[in-house]
Amino acid sequence: MTRHDQNLPVHSPDQPGAEMFTDATAAVDRLQALYDGATAFLIAEFSGAVTGGKPETRIRAFYPEVRFTTSTFAKADSRLSFGHVPEPGTYATTITRPDLFRNYLIQQIGLLMKTHGVPVQVGPSDTPIPVHFAVAGAEVTVPQEGALDFLLRDVFDVPDLNTTNDDIVNGTRLTNPDGSRPLAPFTAQRVDYSLARLSHYTATGADHFQNHVLFTNYQFYVEEFEAYARQMLADPASGYTGFVAPGGVEITDAEAPLPVLTKMPQMPSYHLKRKDGQGITLVNIGVGPSNAKTATDHIAVLRPHAWLMVGHCAGLRNSQSLGDFVLAHAYLREDKVLDDDLPVWVPIPALAEVQVALQEAVAEITKLEGYELKRIMRTGTVATLDNRNWELRDQSGPVQRLSQSRAIALDMESATIAANGFRFRVPYGTLLCVSDKPLHGELKLPGMASDFYKTQVARHLQIGIRAMELLSEMPLERIHSRKLRSFEETAFL
Repeated sequence: MTRHDQNLPVHSPDQPGAEMFTDATAAVDRLQALYDGATAFLIAEFSGAVTGGKPETRIRAFYPEVRFTTSTFAKADSRLSFGHVPEPGTYATTITRPDLFRNYLIQQIGLLMKTHGVPVQVGPSDTPIPVHFAVAGAEVTVPQEGALDFLLRDVFDVPDLNTTNDDIVNGTRLTNPDGSRPLAPFTAQRVDYSLARLSHYTATGADHFQNHVLFTNYQFYVEEFEAYARQMLADPASGYTGFVAPGGVEITDAEAPLPVLTKMPQMPSYHLKRKDGQGITLVNIGVGPSNAKTATDHIAVLRPHAWLMVGHCAGLRNSQSLGDFVLAHAYLREDKVLDDDLPVWVPIPALAEVQVALQEAVAEITKLEGYELKRIMRTGTVATLDNRNWELRDQSGPVQRLSQSRAIALDMESATIAANGFRFRVPYGTLLCVSDKPLHGELKLPGMASDFYKTQVARHLQIGIRAMELLSEMPLERIHSRKLRSFEETAFL
């Protein structure tokens, strides 16, 4: 059909009107059909424009949307942190990649309908799909500006950062432009943006990411993770089905080779997969809060069930020894990268389910329990700074603040990962391993570190993996804590 937008002719695919659904699977099937039709149209039109020249009309297709209306104040099950809306009204969200989010959408839509007893409406939205996102999975390359004989944005919709933001999760946008209220924490454009960034930063597709994500700041953990993955693939009873490294090649044979990239991505990711997505992803974010924020900003749109930081830290107490573990119960946030999105006065609470899983995993792997566990693990505040060489400055100020905060360890990523977990409603936790004690003359030097790395990395990683396995055994409604939900909350996780 032909439409007009600001007096310019607009060519769009024919799309039927909205439909009501009482079955979540059927609703998602309809979302898939609408999305496939829209993207196929854009791919065909774009390919024709690249080879045949500038189209005579503007080319536009639209994301599908889910819309839900309830007229009752009936109270939902107070134990649930998601799956319901707080008050009567109309709620809506645009949807992208229904194939990738199929299980998630069926679950969230089904719970919403069950809780409120009313159907959902599925139809095309009025939000255009940027051509870059539409062709991303079709092996079609969008030329750089100037490569075509026309300006791309004169004909096709392109990504617009003015409408791709975190206003919903940050709590600064409570209504959509049409007056409805957000149904999900991210719009389709925001999700598409992060899916593209994930592929760029990690060199693996979003479809490989698992529901449980481990973050680390050292390559040593990657090597141990691959070794563990191969052990699991060799064991048919493990439940793990495949392993994916940067480059996107998946192996199912424990002896199969993996490609070695000539140029590694900024934050390489590795995926030990299960058929139901309940496996484990390891992301090497390197050093620094900026990388930690970047990784979690984009992984959050996949709605993982938990993410944990398992890396190295500086021990701040003389009673600690190299190789001891630190279980963060609180965070001193001096990383600065999230101050504009989540003010430092916002407390980042410890999540009981995650803390218990981590402590149980430490006890299980180390074979220590109760009071004996205190010999190698300490709980308390972890300080996160943005200056790796903080020790080289006048220490009187930093050390006094660290002491007043009761901090027991210091790193550059943990508070960022925890704070972004809080912001994005993703359950989070931190278990660190003491690799140096700068305040007590034990610096991270090559000779000192080698033995430490050899003996501690494997055990530390095993603890992180075991904690994730314990969390994966919990019901979804238990792991997603009500502590992460705000006054004005979306129904979808």
